[in-house]
Amino acid sequence: MSNDRSDAQAAGVDVNSRGYRERVFEIVRRIPSGRVMTYGQLAEILGEGYTARTVGFVMHSADQTVPWQRVINAQGACSTGRVIVPPDLQQRMLVSEGVVFNEKGRCDLARYRWTPEEYEAGGEVGDKQPSLFGD
Repeated sequence: MSNDRSDAQAAGVDVNSRGYRERVFEIVRRIPSGRVMTYGQLAEILGEGYTARTVGFVMHSADQTVPWQRVINAQGACSTGRVIVPPDLQQRMLVSEGVVFNEKGRCDLARYRWTPEEYEAGGEVGDKQPSLFGD
């Protein structure tokens, strides 16, 4: 059974490369305070060679210039509980920015999800659209 990281590497994509990571970080740095994007949403925008899982992998290497807390899972919940201490840090950071979570630890993606304006006018993220990076 393969995983998304090995699939990307088999396709000649180096998920550890600076360029691969920087494409993710460039978008994440644009997410406004109090808004979120999902791992899968980022992967769709970035295109071939990016998956929700590889975006998650990249987010683990984010430094302080990247608002990593603003990237959550497709259910509107934080997925970092097993990898950061304290386990509720991501949710607490988002709450401090005004994001409201329900009793199940999920936020309303219809309210808090942010989409770069280049993609708002063109329809859904999954539609064929030009890359943010001109390729």
